[in-house]
Amino acid sequence: MIVVTGATGNVGRPLTRALAEAGEQVTAVSRHTVAMPAGVRHVAADLAEPASLAPALEGAEALFLLLSGDLHAPEARPADIIDLAAAGGVRRVVLLSSQGVATRPLGPSRVAMRTVEDALRESGLDWAVLRPGGFASNALAWAEPVRARGTVAAPFGDVGVPVVDPSDIADVAAACLLDDRHTGGVYELTGPEVITPRQQAEVIATALGSPVRFHELTRDEAKVMMTRFVPAELADDTLDIISAPNPAELRISPDVAHVLGRAPRPFSDWVARTIDAFR
Repeated sequence: MIVVTGATGNVGRPLTRALAEAGEQVTAVSRHTVAMPAGVRHVAADLAEPASLAPALEGAEALFLLLSGDLHAPEARPADIIDLAAAGGVRRVVLLSSQGVATRPLGPSRVAMRTVEDALRESGLDWAVLRPGGFASNALAWAEPVRARGTVAAPFGDVGVPVVDPSDIADVAAACLLDDRHTGGVYELTGPEVITPRQQAEVIATALGSPVRFHELTRDEAKVMMTRFVPAELADDTLDIISAPNPAELRISPDVAHVLGRAPRPFSDWVARTIDAFR
């Protein structure tokens, strides 16, 4: 049995579906009860309280661990989840980490994530670590203003990074959960192209068949918006990257293709699948 945390999110949802379609027994974990694919067990738990995860881990062999924004806060202890999994008999953990652990190792949120990676390596479990860059699905923050006003607002409009499709992250995670060959792997996951926020807005406009105006936010304006959802430290670390990506953050990684045997999906593919959110 495989446990998927963050099962209702942009990575967890397609991962849960892919594992279920592969015939695996899956326990999906999220804070609130929601509809799941046929045959998938759901357990409501809050990873900020690791003990609440114990019922989901009963009988589990593998765990996909996705840490939400509040688990990056200084007082959080996400490594306790790894200890709980090991004590419960889990043999394999696939951790969704961050590209910034390698490219910005001194950022506060990256130091915290490195601590979790190190705890996993020292746990005695089989493991794999996924380090994605920016998510294509971050563009969902623009859905309401696109629907209401035909506008995208973002900082650093002409600075691009190779955003990755969450479905590619999910497919790599499934491979790592199911295939022993990926044990001990650390995979950097990016899309196939560097794309700027302004260009992303143009892709959305093309898919809609109607104009979308781009409004550039200041860094301070963007931070105010981001801290509604994530701790300030994580917002600052993210803004540092998207304002001035370094060469490692602009690199198109071969790891999606290495694991899946196909190229990563471009941003336009993600938009085509999610365009109804912008209508």
